[in-house]
Amino acid sequence: MFTFNYSRGAFLLTLGLLAGCTNKFLDEAPTDQITDANFYQTQNDAIQAVTAAYSELTKEGQYNAALWAMDIGADISTTGGGGGSDGIEYTQIDDYNTPSTNFVCQRLWQGSYIALQRANIVLQKVPLITNIDPVIQKRCLGEAQFIRAKMYFDLVRAFGDVPLYTTPPVGVSAVNIPRTAQAEIYKVIESDLTAAIGNLQPSYSGADLGRATKWAAQGLLAKVLLTEGKKAEAAVQAQAVIDNSGKTMWASYGDNFKVANENNNAKESLFEVQFTNGRNQYDRNNVGSSMNQFFAPRRGGLVPAGDGYGFNVPEPDFVAGYENGDTRKAVSVWVPGDVSPNGSIQPTNLPGSPFGFDCKKWFVGMVNTNIWDSPLNVPVLRLAEMYLIVAEGKGATAEGFEALNRVRRRAFGAADYTKPDAAHDLTASNLSMVNVSNFQDAVIRERKYELAFEFDRWFDMKRTKTLISGMTAQSAYLATLGVKRGIPTEKNYVLPIPQTELDANPQLVQNPGY
Repeated sequence: MFTFNYSRGAFLLTLGLLAGCTNKFLDEAPTDQITDANFYQTQNDAIQAVTAAYSELTKEGQYNAALWAMDIGADISTTGGGGGSDGIEYTQIDDYNTPSTNFVCQRLWQGSYIALQRANIVLQKVPLITNIDPVIQKRCLGEAQFIRAKMYFDLVRAFGDVPLYTTPPVGVSAVNIPRTAQAEIYKVIESDLTAAIGNLQPSYSGADLGRATKWAAQGLLAKVLLTEGKKAEAAVQAQAVIDNSGKTMWASYGDNFKVANENNNAKESLFEVQFTNGRNQYDRNNVGSSMNQFFAPRRGGLVPAGDGYGFNVPEPDFVAGYENGDTRKAVSVWVPGDVSPNGSIQPTNLPGSPFGFDCKKWFVGMVNTNIWDSPLNVPVLRLAEMYLIVAEGKGATAEGFEALNRVRRRAFGAADYTKPDAAHDLTASNLSMVNVSNFQDAVIRERKYELAFEFDRWFDMKRTKTLISGMTAQSAYLATLGVKRGIPTEKNYVLPIPQTELDANPQLVQNPGY
């Protein structure tokens, strides 16, 4: 797989943002160092520039901190940790009392804009390079379009209206712009992904494994359209991925979360964040995943440093909601009595987890002597989600039920998920089996368990307008167990604009209620 060069990436970003400076000493291009004037000349330069655009995915602004909050702020999990001020940035979101100084909000905003501005530089500079294979040039543009769309998708879902930059800003006046309406942001996202589908290759091999493919772009477009409420269109895009990508779901749900199965062209993952170990320690802004350490239970012998930190603790009603025989539970959740590879047993109560539950999905154990440094990739898009998008888009039709049931069959261990399973298939007459009264609720429930701890649940509760009702119900349930849980209000359908950004850009206006 390809890896990220962080120091070069940051330098490339600086080059692009300084491109418009007019001081004479800056206009002169030194011949003994890399500058904006002499860098974007070759195919290798183009590849390095687009690789820099990917690099934010493994940092705190994306999958190494900020996006964890999208389950913690919903009904999947709670903060956990060591209590007190430990993980205060997540506790604030957990309690729906998020200040504009919250670390998660700052890093999600900043990291997303760093990545998309790097993509903007690629889209500006790479078309001008003549010393490049046209196939690689086209691929680089598609990758930049995919990354920019992904980052704007995260931003608009998290914050609502956000500033829109489609070219690298030149000068303060171009940086300090007001927020753009969500509808306009979504138009750019759809346009980028449509273009990326035409520019990207269907698969890669060797060192290029892990780059965004045509199917990653089409899958993300399906998810974007679903979020916009364009369900029929979303189903068309998702079905195209299912029919044409050559992908199949792994026979076992747990196979999606094994290092040995990463970047398999024939199997389920459509796009993964590329983590690797042995490069860093105590650093969430490098190339190793810290989730092995942060999410593991606070008991000994599980991870390189001994105890885990016990964050992202599954809520008891979420755990209780697994159906008997659902294989996803053992993959996703530590429950009391579970035996770890070193022989230790999960207790019924431990720090940060009074009911003895912990997130298991990202556990890889003793990977090396470093910590915060797991090699396990994070699948951002999977074929199973495409089936669920088809199901939601088709509704309570034969096609909709079949798409939903294919995901369920695999969850219950069917040898062939394309064949009926009378014991677990849902029909119009047995939806009560999963405690819902309509097909759409059944699909959303299935997303909850299929995509648990993959950082989607808050976004799903937002788009289905169930955040307040769902969290109110959960709060009432937890109260019977002696646990206090915050209840959101309308303002919590978006996060606050970071105070650092309000201070820097007088054109920005805070979200209501913050």
